[in-house]
Amino acid sequence: MASITKEVEKEFLPFNRMYEDGSVERLVGSHYVPPLPNDPETGVTSKDITISQDPSISARLNLPSLNQTHLPKLPILVYFHGGGLCLESAFSFNHQRYLNSLVAQAQVVAVSVEYRLAPEHLLPIAYEDCWAALQWVALHSLNNGLNKEPCAGANIVHNIAMRVGVESLHGGVKIFGAFLNHPLFWGSKPIGSEAPGGIDNPMINPMSPGALSLAGLGCSRVLVAVAEKDELRDRGVSYYEELRKSTWEGEVELVQGDGDHGFHILHFESENAKHLIKHLASFLLK
Repeated sequence: MASITKEVEKEFLPFNRMYEDGSVERLVGSHYVPPLPNDPETGVTSKDITISQDPSISARLNLPSLNQTHLPKLPILVYFHGGGLCLESAFSFNHQRYLNSLVAQAQVVAVSVEYRLAPEHLLPIAYEDCWAALQWVALHSLNNGLNKEPCAGANIVHNIAMRVGVESLHGGVKIFGAFLNHPLFWGSKPIGSEAPGGIDNPMINPMSPGALSLAGLGCSRVLVAVAEKDELRDRGVSYYEELRKSTWEGEVELVQGDGDHGFHILHFESENAKHLIKHLASFLLK
C-alpha cells in the first residue's frame, strides 16, 4: 500500500509545521516524562491531575519532600511553561527537571499547567486555560492546608496578573508575587536588538497604547529575569522600567543572567542556571 503524504499548509521554522488536515508537527522541544513518586535527585513527588475535561486542561503537581511530623502550610507556585505559546509541555523533561529543583529549594507546591498550544488553538485560548487553572488552584487551596496565596511564575504570567487586578479569584485568594522568566514581549517599533515585524496587541506588547495600565497588576511583588544574549532582553528590561515608574504599589526586581533565552531550562546544569534558580527560590521564600 502506498504511503500517504500529508500536504504542508504552513511552516513556522524552526519550530513547527502545520498540515492541511489540521495536524501540527513540533520540530523542537524536549520529550515527555511520566510523574515520579520520588525523584532521585531532589526527593520531589509528582503526579498528574485533571483540571477540566471540557475544555481539556490538565496539570502536573510537584510536591517537596516533607517532614511528616511537621507539615507547614506551603505556598503554591502556579507555573506556566515557556515555548512561545506554541511549544513544550508541562510534562516535558526540561520543565520537569527545572521545576523539581525549584520546588525542592523553595519548598513550594508547584502546579504546572498543561494549556492548549497554538497554532491548533489560537490565542487567547492559552490565556483562558491558564486563567481556569488559576481559579481551580484558588478554589482547591481554601481547605487543604495550603497557603492561600498562589504565586504565578512570562507573557502568560503578565496577562493573568493583569486579569487578577480586574477580576477576583475564588475565596478572595490573592497572588503574592509573579516572576517573569525571559518574557515574550514584542512591539511594532523595534527596540535594542529586536528584529522588525512585531505587533502592538496588548497581550504581546503590554506597553502599547491600547494596553491596560501596569498600575493594575494584581500582585504585590514581581521579579523580571532577562538573559544578556536574548533578543527579547531589551523588551523585558523596558517592562521592568515601566512597571517601576508606574503607580503600581508593589515591589519589582530585575535580575540579569549571562546566557541565551531560556538558559535555565535548556542549560540546566550551567552555573548561570543554578544561580538563577537559587534566586527564584529566594524570591519564593520571602
